[in-house]
Amino acid sequence: MSGLLAVRSFANAAQLTKVQRFVSHRQFASVAPSVTTTSDTVGPRTPPYAKILDRLSRVRKILGSGRPLTLAEKILYSHLDKPEESLLNGTANGKDIRGLANLKLKPDRVAMQDASAQMALLQFMSCRLPSTAVPASIHCDHMIVGERGADTDLPSSIQGNKEIFDFLESAAKRYGIEFWPPGAGIIHQTVLENYAAPGLMMLGTDSHTPNAGGLGAIAIGVGGADAVDALVDAPWELKAPKILGVELTGILNGWASPKDVILKLAGLLTVRGGTGFVVEYFGEGVHNLSCTGMATICNMGAEIGATTSLFPYTASMERYLKSTSRGSIAEKVSRIASATAAQNLLAADPGSEYDEHIAMDLSLLEPHINGPFTPDLSTPLSKFKEAVQVNHWPHEFNAGLIGSCTNSSYQDMTRAEDLVKQASAAGLRPKADFFITPGSEQIRATLERDSTLSTFSSVGGVILANACGPCIGSWKRTDGVSKGETNAILTSYNRNFRGRNDGNPSTMNFLASPEIVTAMAYSGSTSFNPMTDAIMTESGDEFHFQPPKGIELPLEGFAQGNTHFFPISKSADPSHPVKISPSSERLAALEPFDPFPGHDLKDLRVLYKVKGQCTTDTISAAGPWLKYKGHLPNISANTLIGAINASTGETNVAYDHFDPETPKSGIPELAEKWKAQGHNWLVVAEDNYGEGSAREHAALQPRYLGGKIILAKSFARIHETNLKKQGIVPLTFADKTDYDLIDACDQVSTVGLYDMLQNGGRGNVVLNVKKPNGDKIDIQTKHTISKDQAGFILAGSALNLLAKTKKP
Repeated sequence: MSGLLAVRSFANAAQLTKVQRFVSHRQFASVAPSVTTTSDTVGPRTPPYAKILDRLSRVRKILGSGRPLTLAEKILYSHLDKPEESLLNGTANGKDIRGLANLKLKPDRVAMQDASAQMALLQFMSCRLPSTAVPASIHCDHMIVGERGADTDLPSSIQGNKEIFDFLESAAKRYGIEFWPPGAGIIHQTVLENYAAPGLMMLGTDSHTPNAGGLGAIAIGVGGADAVDALVDAPWELKAPKILGVELTGILNGWASPKDVILKLAGLLTVRGGTGFVVEYFGEGVHNLSCTGMATICNMGAEIGATTSLFPYTASMERYLKSTSRGSIAEKVSRIASATAAQNLLAADPGSEYDEHIAMDLSLLEPHINGPFTPDLSTPLSKFKEAVQVNHWPHEFNAGLIGSCTNSSYQDMTRAEDLVKQASAAGLRPKADFFITPGSEQIRATLERDSTLSTFSSVGGVILANACGPCIGSWKRTDGVSKGETNAILTSYNRNFRGRNDGNPSTMNFLASPEIVTAMAYSGSTSFNPMTDAIMTESGDEFHFQPPKGIELPLEGFAQGNTHFFPISKSADPSHPVKISPSSERLAALEPFDPFPGHDLKDLRVLYKVKGQCTTDTISAAGPWLKYKGHLPNISANTLIGAINASTGETNVAYDHFDPETPKSGIPELAEKWKAQGHNWLVVAEDNYGEGSAREHAALQPRYLGGKIILAKSFARIHETNLKKQGIVPLTFADKTDYDLIDACDQVSTVGLYDMLQNGGRGNVVLNVKKPNGDKIDIQTKHTISKDQAGFILAGSALNLLAKTKKP
């Protein structure tokens, strides 16, 4: 077959012919010569180690050669644009950097997934530059449906999203970006296999970008506007994070897996415990983990709100680099790792101090199950049966889903395969539906070659496409569960907010390792403990699982897989047209936002007062809305539709007390009405507003609809930055109890906001609140707006400012 859609083996000849016709119609670039091969990609994908080490030496001179630095500090500070400026200003001459300094960084690389790449590219295009300033890649993974299997789902998803994939590929060719077509794999697994490397600094337009920390990289999830900073060679700003040191000792045994490290840690720290921190793992236990296992741990660091997570260089990283055809990088980093402490970029200095410290003995670690509805509700497996009974969770579950960007490694899958083989030998089949998502074409092809996929298929397992599918909400369930029906699923995914997987807010998603999910699928019961409990066979015998055994890396090396899933990689071609139809309902060029007025804001209306958890899924839902990611007016129709009204307990029900004729509506409808009437507004919320995905639409949409301020008890890091980048002012209550003093349809005027912005973030903001009865109260607020961020807000958005300063 030729073209993009050469998808393994299709179900029948008629389907194959149909796909061939579709491929011919698409006219994607042929494999040769535009597709990059392994031999000519390692060089361009190697981090600029000479430059990074030179900058590390400069940082040592600035801070003093005797000052010990953690691993995270070494890599971050070695990517500073102007080290003296970032490290010495406002830090007591460098003594107090963490939590105070504004680091202006120059990342080495940018990675974008298809849903977020649309808006990132639309923003980049408005800067009118001929090419990206740093290497970048696009990965088509979020918009592939998971339903009946890859052979059916992938062709139909490409057909349904052809307009988007054409746009992304054409933009990639125009600006010199590597394009990984649909079916090539999930962004984080593909990055781990191809781009991640010890000492690298990368930005990714997805919150689970820190997955690359399993290979020693500083990889940070950001919004599209942040990615544009790197793409146009503007310094990217980050408040210097504090460092949480997690000391690992011992070695995993039995049923325990790397997933359980982060599942337990999430329970200890909660979804807010890592905010403002980099999680840095150290100790002799790190040398007993596989590279892909460490990636799993770093991946889910997003669930505790951490800026990123990372591990020091280990022998398992060297093995992984060599196994993924990057031996030359392994040689370079091995030399760096064996250098003197002063030049060893890849490990913390002796005597390094951490702001907080947690110790964990891997030898004592028990499997955990987290959920439902939040990734930090952590329960040891031995106590999960009791938790099911006490909390009245369903005793049966409908589906077990393994794989995803979090747990789709060769080691993960072969451990799950071992359990399937054990059960098959006893004549057992899963009682719950069983779905398997390979993380990349390389993983899929290797698992197919080594018969792992056929083992899963032989017991009814459904092999989904190499894409996000159910994890991101692109899951069409076929088991008859209707919306609103309470049910349970077990997954090896990373996130389990209400409605995330199937759009059903009553689906309880419990997170566990692939091994636990697989074993429990054979019982179909949430009360089953595979470590201790038995399953009855048809012959009446008791079957007990033995602890799973897997293989860290394939003995025969990784299979390349279908070459049609290789990336398209070409130099920038300014003459190549970017495909956007003027009549498109899915893509629309961006219009610049208005600049901030030359005065304080007057009589803003409180659009909504949110009760409880408000994630980026709540603010900008995924699932069927993914198709509008490139069309801001259309996707804005989902703004805050998952938010709970603090006064009434209703979801997506707002009240307009200024309009007695039509007082009740959905939230986006009221926002649109007030925008048309010329009334700006703000939202009031509780703690950790905007937790979850690095979804900048959750900031773009309120801005587009007339939002000016978000007032919350606290913010998630990525979302707070996204708001500033789009010109919305994020404020927090100086006294959190003042949340009770302000309500929907109150009117708010700011005092000191304009002066604070004019003074580069220096100064306080007071909100003067006028109640419907005429009473007035003042609410004191706090903010984290820096000088540069004040400039973004005054200009109307960071993009407005970039467009002025980055002329072609």
